[in-house]
Amino acid sequence: MTTAHMTTAHTVHDLRAQVMQWKRDGLRVAMVPTMGALHDGHLSLVRAARAACDRVVVSIFVNPIQFDDAADLAAYPRTLDADAALLRGAGVDVLYAPSAAEMYPPGFATTIRVRGVSEGLCGGARPGHFDGVATVVCKLLMQALADCAFFGEKDFQQVHVVRRMVTDLNLPVEIVTCPTRREDDGLAMSSRNRRLSAEGRARARILPQVLTQCAERIAAGDDLDTALQQARDALIAAGFTSVDYLELRDARDLAPVTTTPTAPARLLAAAWLESVRLIDGVDVGV
Repeated sequence: MTTAHMTTAHTVHDLRAQVMQWKRDGLRVAMVPTMGALHDGHLSLVRAARAACDRVVVSIFVNPIQFDDAADLAAYPRTLDADAALLRGAGVDVLYAPSAAEMYPPGFATTIRVRGVSEGLCGGARPGHFDGVATVVCKLLMQALADCAFFGEKDFQQVHVVRRMVTDLNLPVEIVTCPTRREDDGLAMSSRNRRLSAEGRARARILPQVLTQCAERIAAGDDLDTALQQARDALIAAGFTSVDYLELRDARDLAPVTTTPTAPARLLAAAWLESVRLIDGVDVGV
């Protein structure tokens, strides 16, 4: 069940006014937090949210406090009008598009830090990143009074950070994860993909191929260190300029895996191509 027309809220007051009316009517509210530049990966989260709840709120907010590089923040694509059209067509009830001043008004002084699962991987390569993620996600979930929130598995470490934060702070929100959506050539859908040149986009498909081949080798019992190093070397040989990490982690708690896995594991990577940082991950069968 959805409303006839999507509305847009720019303030917490306006968002809460709508959500409180839904709550009075006994409706369940889903939240899909995004930074915009939407693609079908985002829309798959919207579809899952619509199937699970009565009303769907999608936020579009390029969160400045999760960027460790001012140039990366400035280059992040902003396509609000096009995004709104996609969300309207997908049956979203409210688009929440707050300003930076609305989210972080003068005097704002609170940061949420999630230890453990935020360390290493993207947390190691981008200092402070997950502090910014945890803080903004907590604010968005509470602003929308969400019953459920939907996240994609591509940002695997982020999902673990959000789950830990929700558990530790006793937030009354169910976190739902959805499979990574991929392009026809296997590249994980990402807003950053549009910053690649045509040549770079063609090279980018090597990332999931290398990860899949490496995962198959690990599952077959090949030496773990050798398989990981050869995968890193293959990315550099394919034209990636550097590899932030390519590691095997326990899928349950992100603990490092140093031998052939005997429990669910995930191979995670972040690599740079044409000044664009791409991340991806694949399961390793056991």
